[in-house]
Amino acid sequence: MSDFRLNTKCVQGGYTPGNGEPRQIPIVQSTTFKYDTSEDMGKLFDLEASGYFYTRLQNPTNDYVAAKIAELEGGTAAMLTSSGQAANFFALFNICEAGSHIVASSSIYGGTFNLIAVTMAKMGIDVTFVSPDSTEEELNAAFRENTRAMFGETIANPALTVLDIELFAKVAHAHGVPLIVDNTFPTPVGCRPIEWGADIVTHSTTKYMDGHGAAVGGAIVDSGKFDWMAHKDKFPGLTTPDESYHGITYAEKFGKEGAFITKATAQLMRDFGSIQSPQHAFILNLGLESLHVRMPRHVENGQAVAEFLEKHPKVKKVSFPGLASDPYHDRAMKYFGHGGCGVVSFELEGGREAAQDFMKKLKLAAIETHVADARTCCLNPATSTHRQMTDEQLMQAGIPAGLVRMSCGLEDKQDLIDDLAQALQ
Repeated sequence: MSDFRLNTKCVQGGYTPGNGEPRQIPIVQSTTFKYDTSEDMGKLFDLEASGYFYTRLQNPTNDYVAAKIAELEGGTAAMLTSSGQAANFFALFNICEAGSHIVASSSIYGGTFNLIAVTMAKMGIDVTFVSPDSTEEELNAAFRENTRAMFGETIANPALTVLDIELFAKVAHAHGVPLIVDNTFPTPVGCRPIEWGADIVTHSTTKYMDGHGAAVGGAIVDSGKFDWMAHKDKFPGLTTPDESYHGITYAEKFGKEGAFITKATAQLMRDFGSIQSPQHAFILNLGLESLHVRMPRHVENGQAVAEFLEKHPKVKKVSFPGLASDPYHDRAMKYFGHGGCGVVSFELEGGREAAQDFMKKLKLAAIETHVADARTCCLNPATSTHRQMTDEQLMQAGIPAGLVRMSCGLEDKQDLIDDLAQALQ
């Protein structure tokens, strides 16, 4: 499908049925796969042949959908995981180990912040958080001899800061490490980070890609451009023999295009088992088929809601990159050409109590921990997704206690504005 445009790839990428085969991606709901001889199966375990032997590692349904996402992002290989959290953990842990160091944007989803700052710290992996607005000199200063990855979100959840992908990629590459970008909010319809220098792209497919609150999942896409062997000493897991897998050196056997995903499958999926279910992959694909149609409507509704809120006297501040007044507007126009997604964050006069009271009065928008759905939803991050963060950390991430995150769905934009008006009144 490489010759086709993105809209066509959303609909038909990843899977081309043969004569008499199912037109829809088949759900291979099987844990195991039969082979005629032990030799045939042995070739799979030696990574000498392609195929399947146990769904904890790989499944045909998942691979069809992963291939579509790789095509959408412009990558060379991809894998599905059980959640977006699993995708970010795998992407980082695939090249980090005890004694490693990560440089990450401080303005990221609270769950990811906790994953890196707390859980991975228990594994002996250190982190330095930097502002997404850091200068090149400030970013360079955060790196250490043991830094192995740089991480950020294209559009941060829920602060809606926009990552300067080109700058972060430039600095990461100057230090010989890959840039990993979580592209959940814009999706490849809005932005393709690989085209701006990112090396690895992750997604919570639970969000816009599924788009209907039906299936939890994640994805990792490799650009196939980072030269692991050129930085051999930094990434021994990819550039030296893996004794837990027949002494294979992934970067030599699978090259830049396939080493990262193959190692993540053969090692991490083997040991952690965070596979996405074939049923969820099937549901995800249904969402992907309409992604190119849905995303412009989400952005349109987000823009309309943001413009309404910006003029309302009870609203203290509105964050939406599509607003000309937003500090990330120019950056959003560069990377997306618009606001990037349908999520609007705003702070009400009156703080946390005012935000919670306001949300109770909404009729269309449901209070949910979810986001990026066909139906409008909202939450107060300080008392939900980011409640593990201190007030100081919340402010550092640009998430004051009275912030409301509203994910504008596919409803009529005027109905959304009318609902906001009555709730504010």
